[in-house]
Amino acid sequence: MNQTSQLIDALRERTQLDVDSPTALYKRLQTAIRKTIESGLIDTDEALPSERDLSSGLNVSRVTVRAAIRGLVDEGILVQRRGAGTFVAKRVEQRLSRLTGFTEDVTARGMAPGVEWLDRGAGIATPEEALALNLSPGQDVARLYRIRTADGKPMCLEQATLPLDILPKPEKVERSLYEILDQSGMRPVRGLQRLRAELLTMENARLLDVQPGTACLYIERRSYLENGRPIEFVRSYYRGDAYDFIVELTL
Repeated sequence: MNQTSQLIDALRERTQLDVDSPTALYKRLQTAIRKTIESGLIDTDEALPSERDLSSGLNVSRVTVRAAIRGLVDEGILVQRRGAGTFVAKRVEQRLSRLTGFTEDVTARGMAPGVEWLDRGAGIATPEEALALNLSPGQDVARLYRIRTADGKPMCLEQATLPLDILPKPEKVERSLYEILDQSGMRPVRGLQRLRAELLTMENARLLDVQPGTACLYIERRSYLENGRPIEFVRSYYRGDAYDFIVELTL
Protein backbone atom coordinates (compact mmCIF):
# COMPACT_ATOMS: atom_id res chain seq x y z
CA MET A 1 0.00 0.00 0.00
CA ASN A 2 1.50 3.36 -1.02
CA GLN A 3 1.57 6.42 1.22
CA THR A 4 -1.34 8.16 -0.53
CA SER A 5 -3.55 5.12 0.09
CA GLN A 6 -2.43 4.97 3.74
CA LEU A 7 -3.26 8.64 4.25
CA ILE A 8 -6.66 8.34 2.62
CA ASP A 9 -7.49 5.25 4.72
CA ALA A 10 -6.49 7.15 7.87
CA LEU A 11 -8.60 10.13 6.86
CA ARG A 12 -11.58 7.92 6.01
CA GLU A 13 -11.41 6.32 9.47
CA ARG A 14 -11.08 9.66 11.29
CA THR A 15 -13.72 11.45 9.20
CA GLN A 16 -16.37 8.81 10.06
CA LEU A 17 -18.09 9.18 6.71
CA ASP A 18 -20.81 6.66 7.51
CA VAL A 19 -21.73 8.15 10.88
CA ASP A 20 -24.90 10.21 11.24
CA SER A 21 -23.61 13.53 12.50
CA PRO A 22 -24.95 17.08 12.76
CA THR A 23 -21.43 18.35 11.98
CA ALA A 24 -20.93 19.37 8.35
CA LEU A 25 -18.91 16.86 6.32
CA TYR A 26 -16.19 19.37 5.40
CA LYS A 27 -15.74 20.15 9.13
CA ARG A 28 -15.33 16.45 9.92
CA LEU A 29 -12.78 16.12 7.13
CA GLN A 30 -10.98 19.20 8.46
CA THR A 31 -10.76 17.61 11.92
CA ALA A 32 -9.55 14.34 10.38
CA ILE A 33 -6.74 16.08 8.48
CA ARG A 34 -5.73 17.99 11.62
CA LYS A 35 -5.62 14.77 13.72
CA THR A 36 -3.67 12.93 11.03
CA ILE A 37 -1.05 15.70 11.02
CA GLU A 38 -0.89 15.66 14.83
CA SER A 39 -0.39 11.88 14.78
CA GLY A 40 2.75 12.30 12.67
CA LEU A 41 1.42 10.36 9.70
CA ILE A 42 1.96 13.47 7.57
CA ASP A 43 5.23 15.26 8.26
CA THR A 44 5.92 18.98 8.26
CA ASP A 45 6.41 20.31 4.71
CA GLU A 46 4.98 17.07 3.24
CA ALA A 47 2.31 17.26 0.53
CA LEU A 48 -1.26 16.11 1.04
CA PRO A 49 -2.84 13.91 -1.63
CA SER A 50 -4.35 15.99 -4.43
CA GLU A 51 -7.95 17.23 -4.24
CA ARG A 52 -8.86 14.71 -6.93
CA ASP A 53 -7.28 11.79 -5.01
CA LEU A 54 -8.94 12.85 -1.75
CA SER A 55 -12.30 13.28 -3.46
CA SER A 56 -12.25 9.88 -5.18
CA GLY A 57 -10.59 8.04 -2.29
CA LEU A 58 -13.04 9.35 0.31
CA ASN A 59 -16.02 9.39 -2.07
CA VAL A 60 -16.84 13.02 -1.29
CA SER A 61 -17.18 16.00 -3.59
CA ARG A 62 -14.21 18.18 -4.49
CA VAL A 63 -16.20 21.12 -3.10
CA THR A 64 -16.13 19.40 0.32
CA VAL A 65 -12.40 18.70 0.06
CA ARG A 66 -11.69 22.27 -1.05
CA ALA A 67 -13.70 23.75 1.85
CA ALA A 68 -11.88 21.58 4.39
CA ILE A 69 -8.46 22.51 3.01
CA ARG A 70 -9.29 26.21 2.76
CA GLY A 71 -10.21 26.32 6.46
CA LEU A 72 -6.90 24.69 7.45
CA VAL A 73 -4.96 27.07 5.21
CA ASP A 74 -6.69 29.98 6.97
CA GLU A 75 -5.62 28.50 10.33
CA GLY A 76 -2.01 28.25 9.14
CA ILE A 77 -1.94 24.44 9.44
CA LEU A 78 -1.67 23.92 5.68
CA VAL A 79 -0.04 26.03 3.00
CA GLN A 80 -0.78 25.99 -0.73
CA ARG A 81 1.99 26.43 -3.30
CA ARG A 82 0.95 27.39 -6.79
CA GLY A 83 1.54 24.52 -9.18
CA ALA A 84 2.91 22.23 -6.45
CA GLY A 85 -0.03 21.33 -4.18
CA THR A 86 -1.01 21.58 -0.53
CA PHE A 87 1.60 21.03 2.18
CA VAL A 88 1.74 20.78 5.97
CA ALA A 89 2.95 24.18 7.19
CA LYS A 90 6.24 24.41 9.03
CA ARG A 91 6.05 25.12 12.76
CA VAL A 92 8.68 26.64 15.00
CA GLU A 93 9.63 24.72 18.15
CA GLN A 94 11.16 26.23 21.27
CA ARG A 95 12.40 24.22 24.22
CA LEU A 96 11.44 25.95 27.43
CA SER A 97 14.40 24.38 29.24
CA ARG A 98 16.92 26.52 27.30
CA LEU A 99 17.34 30.28 27.07
CA THR A 100 17.43 30.87 23.33
CA GLY A 101 16.40 33.68 21.04
CA PHE A 102 13.76 33.59 18.31
CA THR A 103 16.41 33.79 15.58
CA GLU A 104 18.17 30.69 16.92
CA ASP A 105 14.93 28.70 17.22
CA VAL A 106 13.78 29.53 13.70
CA THR A 107 17.20 28.88 12.14
CA ALA A 108 17.40 25.50 13.91
CA ARG A 109 14.16 24.51 12.15
CA GLY A 110 15.67 25.31 8.74
CA MET A 111 13.56 28.44 8.30
CA ALA A 112 14.59 31.99 7.52
CA PRO A 113 14.09 34.39 10.46
CA GLY A 114 12.90 37.91 9.75
CA VAL A 115 11.69 41.00 11.53
CA GLU A 116 9.28 43.85 10.87
CA TRP A 117 10.05 46.78 13.13
CA LEU A 118 7.18 48.63 14.80
CA ASP A 119 9.30 50.72 17.16
CA ARG A 120 12.95 50.88 18.22
CA GLY A 121 14.26 53.54 20.57
CA ALA A 122 14.64 54.83 24.12
CA GLY A 123 12.20 56.17 26.69
CA ILE A 124 11.36 56.40 30.37
CA ALA A 125 10.57 53.12 32.11
CA THR A 126 6.95 52.47 33.00
CA PRO A 127 6.28 51.33 36.61
CA GLU A 128 5.89 47.73 35.33
CA GLU A 129 9.20 47.86 33.44
CA ALA A 130 11.02 49.50 36.36
CA LEU A 131 9.79 46.79 38.72
CA ALA A 132 10.73 43.95 36.33
CA LEU A 133 14.23 45.34 35.72
CA ASN A 134 14.87 46.59 39.27
CA LEU A 135 15.26 50.19 38.07
CA SER A 136 14.60 53.50 39.79
CA PRO A 137 11.43 55.40 38.76
CA GLY A 138 12.05 57.58 35.71
CA GLN A 139 15.16 55.70 34.58
CA ASP A 140 15.72 55.42 30.81
CA VAL A 141 15.26 52.12 28.98
CA ALA A 142 15.70 50.77 25.46
CA ARG A 143 12.61 49.31 23.77
CA LEU A 144 12.33 46.96 20.81
CA TYR A 145 8.84 46.35 19.42
CA ARG A 146 8.68 44.04 16.43
CA ILE A 147 6.91 41.31 14.52
CA ARG A 148 9.08 38.19 14.29
CA THR A 149 8.68 36.12 11.13
CA ALA A 150 9.74 32.69 9.84
CA ASP A 151 9.97 32.24 6.06
CA GLY A 152 8.09 35.53 5.79
CA LYS A 153 5.17 34.38 7.96
CA PRO A 154 4.34 36.42 11.11
CA MET A 155 4.92 34.19 14.15
CA CYS A 156 5.27 36.43 17.16
CA LEU A 157 4.60 39.97 18.32
CA GLU A 158 7.36 40.91 20.76
CA GLN A 159 8.19 43.90 22.94
CA ALA A 160 11.57 43.78 24.71
CA THR A 161 12.71 46.33 27.29
CA LEU A 162 16.30 46.63 28.56
CA PRO A 163 18.18 49.13 30.76
CA LEU A 164 19.70 51.78 28.51
CA ASP A 165 23.23 51.11 29.82
CA ILE A 166 22.88 47.50 28.60
CA LEU A 167 21.62 48.54 25.16
CA PRO A 168 22.63 52.21 24.67
CA LYS A 169 21.91 52.12 20.92
CA PRO A 170 18.73 50.09 20.32
CA GLU A 171 18.75 51.10 16.64
CA LYS A 172 21.81 48.86 16.18
CA VAL A 173 19.64 45.77 16.64
CA GLU A 174 18.71 44.65 13.14
CA ARG A 175 17.77 40.98 13.41
CA SER A 176 18.98 39.37 16.65
CA LEU A 177 19.13 41.15 20.02
CA TYR A 178 21.18 38.32 21.53
CA GLU A 179 23.80 38.74 18.79
CA ILE A 180 24.34 42.33 19.95
CA LEU A 181 24.37 41.32 23.63
CA ASP A 182 26.90 38.58 22.83
CA GLN A 183 29.23 41.15 21.30
CA SER A 184 29.15 43.29 24.45
CA GLY A 185 29.42 40.32 26.82
CA MET A 186 25.94 41.07 28.20
CA ARG A 187 23.96 38.06 27.02
CA PRO A 188 21.67 36.73 29.79
CA VAL A 189 22.39 33.28 31.21
CA ARG A 190 19.13 32.64 33.07
CA GLY A 191 15.49 33.43 32.47
CA LEU A 192 12.13 33.19 34.20
CA GLN A 193 9.09 32.80 31.97
CA ARG A 194 5.38 33.05 32.73
CA LEU A 195 2.96 31.65 30.13
CA ARG A 196 -0.79 31.92 29.70
CA ALA A 197 -3.35 31.46 26.95
CA GLU A 198 -5.05 34.59 25.65
CA LEU A 199 -7.21 35.75 22.76
CA LEU A 200 -5.63 38.24 20.39
CA THR A 201 -7.01 41.75 20.29
CA MET A 202 -8.11 43.18 16.95
CA GLU A 203 -4.87 45.15 16.56
CA ASN A 204 -2.54 42.29 17.55
CA ALA A 205 -4.45 39.88 15.30
CA ARG A 206 -4.03 42.30 12.40
CA LEU A 207 -0.29 42.49 13.01
CA LEU A 208 0.00 38.68 13.12
CA ASP A 209 -2.29 38.24 10.08
CA VAL A 210 -4.92 36.11 11.86
CA GLN A 211 -8.57 36.58 12.78
CA PRO A 212 -9.40 38.74 15.85
CA GLY A 213 -10.10 36.56 18.87
CA THR A 214 -7.69 33.85 17.68
CA ALA A 215 -6.02 31.98 20.55
CA CYS A 216 -2.38 32.79 21.25
CA LEU A 217 0.23 32.10 23.89
CA TYR A 218 1.27 35.16 25.89
CA ILE A 219 4.72 34.93 27.48
CA GLU A 220 6.47 37.27 29.89
CA ARG A 221 10.17 36.71 30.37
CA ARG A 222 12.70 38.25 32.72
CA SER A 223 16.31 37.43 31.85
CA TYR A 224 19.35 37.78 34.12
CA LEU A 225 23.11 38.10 33.93
CA GLU A 226 25.33 35.69 35.84
CA ASN A 227 25.53 38.15 38.76
CA GLY A 228 21.72 38.09 39.09
CA ARG A 229 21.03 41.48 37.53
CA PRO A 230 17.78 41.55 35.48
CA ILE A 231 18.53 43.02 32.05
CA GLU A 232 15.65 41.98 29.81
CA PHE A 233 11.87 42.17 30.17
CA VAL A 234 10.01 40.66 27.21
CA ARG A 235 6.29 40.45 26.48
CA SER A 236 5.38 38.26 23.52
CA TYR A 237 2.26 37.02 21.73
CA TYR A 238 2.89 33.78 19.84
CA ARG A 239 0.57 32.39 17.19
CA GLY A 240 -0.90 29.18 18.55
CA ASP A 241 -1.27 27.69 15.07
CA ALA A 242 2.39 27.97 14.13
CA TYR A 243 4.54 27.78 17.27
CA ASP A 244 5.14 24.81 19.59
CA PHE A 245 6.72 24.99 23.04
CA ILE A 246 8.40 21.81 24.25
CA VAL A 247 9.19 20.90 27.84
CA GLU A 248 11.35 17.89 28.70
CA LEU A 249 10.28 16.21 31.95
CA THR A 250 12.45 13.80 33.95
CA LEU A 251 11.75 11.76 37.06
